[in-house]
Amino acid sequence: MSKTDNGTAEAAIPGTRGTEFPVAGTGPAGDAGTAGPDRRRRRWNATDLGLIAVFAALVAVSAVVPAIPVGALGVPITVQTLAVMLTGLVLGGGRAFAAVGLYVLLGLAGLPIFSGGRGGLGVLAGPSAGYIIAFPLAAAAVGWLAAVVLHRVSRKLRAVALFAAAMAGSIVFVHTLGILGLMLNARLDLSKAFLADLVFYPGDVIKNVLAVSIAVALHKAFPDLLVRRARPAGEPTGRP
Repeated sequence: MSKTDNGTAEAAIPGTRGTEFPVAGTGPAGDAGTAGPDRRRRRWNATDLGLIAVFAALVAVSAVVPAIPVGALGVPITVQTLAVMLTGLVLGGGRAFAAVGLYVLLGLAGLPIFSGGRGGLGVLAGPSAGYIIAFPLAAAAVGWLAAVVLHRVSRKLRAVALFAAAMAGSIVFVHTLGILGLMLNARLDLSKAFLADLVFYPGDVIKNVLAVSIAVALHKAFPDLLVRRARPAGEPTGRP
């Protein structure tokens, strides 16, 4: 037992030397116990900022890969959605939104990092505007769902659940906002915009399978990349 600055007793985990950790239910965290350490772990550090920058660059680089023209609307099939979904699956909601949002902001600011070397606010008047706006939202949603999957789904079903999360993000955000963009900027009615968007589904299925495969491998190699686990009580830290 040790005393804190305010004179209250705080339990210490045995087996450690020179460092004491509050036990759940004691210390300044109150009833939550581990709420204090959890809050500290949720703060972004230099590693988080580095990952955000790296994945923002990854999405930008994916736009360099030659696109496949589809129809006369000027909305091509690209590998950008693969990079967006991979960002969400790997980084989680907050960091994924920051990474993809940074990419979109830089593109709207004028950098030629959108598909076809485009950049600037003019892309918001084009038929692909809805898809671009949807990217950060989809990454955030997929990242949030990925965190839930990694916490609660067994390893045997994890890949299937992550694929479902990626497809849900694609359909709810990318395709929905994409259709709205086609209706507004391409002057299509709902049925025509829906039919024009259907051509992207087969490619999205393939890209989401690839994104999940890469994400599962990364989470296996780096277990704390997304789910930062607290050290169990009683587990020694440091050298005895």
